[in-house]
Amino acid sequence: MWTSSDIRFLWGYLKAWVQTMEHAEEGSVVEKVILTAVFAALAIAVGAIIVAKITAKANSINLN
Repeated sequence: MWTSSDIRFLWGYLKAWVQTMEHAEEGSVVEKVILTAVFAALAIAVGAIIVAKITAKANSINLN
């Protein structure tokens, strides 16, 4: 499972890569599609982690 430091590192790396891509005039559509897919996968992974933690916390509540 990814830790928060892993996600921060990946986010920083991708952010720096996007900034360099913005300065390149010859950026291809394929690279932008791949980058969008990476960001979407990262968002889905973070969402899944949040849902899992919230569900685990909700299931641990004693209703008796």
